[in-house]
Formats: sequence, C-alpha cells, structure tokens
Amino acid sequence: MDASELRYDDLVDRVEVLYNDHHYRAAADLLAAESAGLEAWAGELAHVRACVLGADGDSDGAMQVLLDASTAGAWWAPEILVDDDLEALQDRPAFHELIKVSEARVADDPVPPLVTLPDGQPVGVVVALHGAGQRAGHARRDWSGVLELGYALVCVQSSRRMSPMYRTWPDPEHALADIARALAQLPAEVEHLPLIAAGFSAGGRVAIDWALRGRPAAVAGVLAVAPALRELPDATAEKLSPATIWIGTGDDLLEVVDGAADQLTGFTIERLPGLGHAFPSDFADRLSAVLQDS
Repeated sequence: MDASELRYDDLVDRVEVLYNDHHYRAAADLLAAESAGLEAWAGELAHVRACVLGADGDSDGAMQVLLDASTAGAWWAPEILVDDDLEALQDRPAFHELIKVSEARVADDPVPPLVTLPDGQPVGVVVALHGAGQRAGHARRDWSGVLELGYALVCVQSSRRMSPMYRTWPDPEHALADIARALAQLPAEVEHLPLIAAGFSAGGRVAIDWALRGRPAAVAGVLAVAPALRELPDATAEKLSPATIWIGTGDDLLEVVDGAADQLTGFTIERLPGLGHAFPSDFADRLSAVLQDS
C-alpha cells in the first residue's frame, strides 16, 4: 500500500465519521478540500461525495458531481448507483443515461494473488480475503501476523469491481472462481499444505462460505473478522480447526452474526467489547492463540 492509498483510506474514514453524525455538508466540503492527489480514486470519491450531497438534500449537486466524473471517465456498477442517498435522482433522464454509460464501462479485472512466504518451511497456508472497498494489500497488512507463526500468506484480490478502484465480493460463485484462480497460482513449496480460509467483512463472509462449501478446495480451518454474513450455504464441512469469528459488540453486523450462530455449528464466536467494524488492536496475539491451538 502506497502513501496515496493510505491517504484515500484515511479520508474515507473521516468522511464516514461525519456522515454517521449527519454532518453531510462538512463531509462534502472535506472531500472537495482533500481530494487533490487522489485522482486514481476519482470515481470512488465522486460517488461518496454525491451520496453525502444527496443525504444533505442537494440532489442537483449530487447529479452534477456524478455527471462531471462520468465525463472524465469514471463509472459505477448500477447496483451502487441505486442507493438510498441518490433516490431523488432515480427518475431523472440524465441519471438513467448515466447508468447506461456506466454499464458499458463496467469490467472485471482478475489479478494474481499476493504471496508471502515465512522464514523457514511453511506449516500451512492462510488465504486472506479483503473487505469491501479494499484490495489485496489491505489483507496482507491485516493478516501478516500469520507469517511469524510459520504460515504462508496468500492474499486474493476480487476481480469484481463496482467502480474503477472499488472491489468487493457480491456473488459467491464469482468469489469462488477468484479463489480457484489464486490457488492455481500457488508456488510449488506450499501447494500441498493445509489451507485456512480467512477474511474481513465481505471477505469474511466469503471465507465462511468457502469453508462450508468445500469448494474450490477443502480447507482445514477458517478465521473471520466482522463477517458481513448473508444467507449461509446449505452445506456442512468436515470438522474445521480453527473455526473462529471475531466481532465487536459495537459492530452493526453483530446482530446478523448472532442470528446465524445456530447454523455455525463448531464455530467459536468471540464478541469483543466496544470494538466497531474493525480488527482488534491485539489481533496478532489472538491469531497466535488460535493457530497454535489448532
């Protein structure tokens, strides 16, 4: 992750805080003031700014932001343009034309996984899946603690883009195809070692789906942080070890995870007091405790 990507992440985090506190105009002003140098994320920032303007009641301003960005080459998958904050735009002919232009530009973009080997002989492979809006570099940053435990780390980047830089995992079969592609590119020294599926948020959901389905390859265990669960697959894997979910009591997804607890037979759900939708600060220690016990 380079400096500009870190700047982008920080800006979006600060905008999210303002948005959640209903300071929409301040969020829009912050985006306008600090987007210079982040041109690679122009499409993503335009969508965020349009949404905060729409939430603030400035539908004309939101429409103009999207049109200007589209003229400059940006695009968005239609499902993220049909957003509650942009609802006031959805009857406008210009908005329908914007969707058509975007649909013509949408393209998947498969890339090789990031593979990092530990010092010495690996004991297994942790395959880490990033959260929505992130990339493989985020997963490598967040899961790098497994390297000190002797595991190879393989970070898979979704090929499904919702805008030029925004990747996520909206479709289970598409996600499993991305994982299969990454597994086919493993170096020879790790290709026969036990696999552990791992992921954060949307990536955590995919990791759990993968572990339960046993496709595209069976895994020994699964680790998920704040998984954005949807309907779980109608499948039961062999005994998974480890099988751990970490989620904060301050995470909006806690209710969803708790609601699925009865279906997650054999999983340990660790509810972390006060933590929001994020990794715990002691995550490296938690990884060590779980992986050394498995």
